[in-house]
Amino acid sequence: MKRITLQLLTIISIFTLISCGENSAKQPATESGFFNIEKDIKKQFGDNAYFTNLSIIHDASIGNIISLTVTDNPESLKMGEWNQAQGTWKQNAEVTLEVPEGTKAADFMFQLNYQINLSKLGALIEQSKKQLQEEKNLDNPTLSIASIIFPKNGDISKTEYSINLKPENGGTTFRFYYTRNGELRKMDY
Repeated sequence: MKRITLQLLTIISIFTLISCGENSAKQPATESGFFNIEKDIKKQFGDNAYFTNLSIIHDASIGNIISLTVTDNPESLKMGEWNQAQGTWKQNAEVTLEVPEGTKAADFMFQLNYQINLSKLGALIEQSKKQLQEEKNLDNPTLSIASIIFPKNGDISKTEYSINLKPENGGTTFRFYYTRNGELRKMDY
């Protein structure tokens, strides 16, 4: 009896791990889906990683593709360009930064934390989809690309969330730009 109970608990544990461990490629373009993508990024690069670029591209056939430029040591001026597709991380290039004399490299980078995060980006995608459904009668707008745009001058207050959505079967791309605080700055197509 104990052996059957132990086997049953093992099977339940494995099933739970598999169902909770969805890779980033399969995460939906929602607040919770992008929260899971952020967890995956932090698992790969650490909670204290610094970024200059972070984009999530959605391709219907393979899912989400994450593209980012990251370092764990900003003052080294060395960063890596990485992509994740279908759950596999691959470094594509190494980048050397130049910063103005007398400044810190970290001032020109952002971290994923309470000020800038992917949960906020996911929530803004949901908001943008709802706006398109109501204003343009689009039944199922889908994510094309979502990005965090960090200003080159390092002014964190000028950070933007950029979202491109398109009709499910292709067509016009709708572009949304939000402030770091989630206010719609501009929408065009």
